[in-house]
Amino acid sequence: MNRVVRLAELGVEAEPLSDQEALHLPDMNVEHLRMVEALLFAAAEPLGEEALARSLPQGAEVRPLLDELRQIYARRGVNLVQVNGKWQFRTAADLAFLLRKEQPEQRRLSRAAIETLAIVAYHQPVTRAEIEDIRGVALSKGTIDALMEVGWVKIRGRKRTPGRPVTYGTTDAFLVQFGLENVSHLPGMDELKAAGFLDAVPPAGLEIPNPSDQLSPDEDPLEDELDEVSPETSL
Repeated sequence: MNRVVRLAELGVEAEPLSDQEALHLPDMNVEHLRMVEALLFAAAEPLGEEALARSLPQGAEVRPLLDELRQIYARRGVNLVQVNGKWQFRTAADLAFLLRKEQPEQRRLSRAAIETLAIVAYHQPVTRAEIEDIRGVALSKGTIDALMEVGWVKIRGRKRTPGRPVTYGTTDAFLVQFGLENVSHLPGMDELKAAGFLDAVPPAGLEIPNPSDQLSPDEDPLEDELDEVSPETSL
C-alpha cells in the first residue's frame, strides 16, 4: 500500500515553477497556482475545492489550477492526487519502497475485523445485523469499535427500518491507506480473481456489490444528538 507522506515531513521544499511550466498557464494566474500549491503543501488532511476557493482571491478558478498543478507534479517524487473528491500531495507510488522505514508500527487486526472491514467497504451502507448475516456468524463485541479506532470505519447514518439501526461506511483515511480515489475504485471481480482472492470460476450468482459514499434512499444522516451513540450498543 502506498503511504501518504507530507512534503514537510520529508524536509522537501517544493521547486518554484519553471518558465516552461508557467507557459502552460496562458489563462491562469500563476500566483493563484502558487497559493493552491502552498495550501496543499501545508495541509495535514486532503482539501476540497470549496475549502481551497475560500482561501483564494475572488474569481480564482480552482479546478483548472488543480489540473495544472497535478500535471506539473505528475513525474515528480510527490504527486497531487484526488481522494474522495479532495486533494493532497502523496509520495509517488513507484517510490513507496524508499519510505518503508518511515512507516509507523503496523496495525494488527483480527481476521474477524478484516472480514468486517471488507464487508463494510463493499456493502456500505451496511448495518451490524447485515454484517452478521453476510458473515454468517455473530459479530464479536468490539470488532467494529476496533475498526473505528484505527479510523477506517465510521457511523454514517440510520436506516429507515424498525429500530432505526445505524449504518456503517468507510472513511477518507481508509481510502488514503489503500490508495483509492473513492469507494467505486475498490477492486472488481476480475481484479480479485487476478489477485487470487476469488477462484478462477467463482460460485454461480456471485456478484461484487456496488458501494456508495452517498446516502441511500432508505438511509437518513445521523442526527447531531446521536453522534456519540456507541456502535456496539446500537441495533
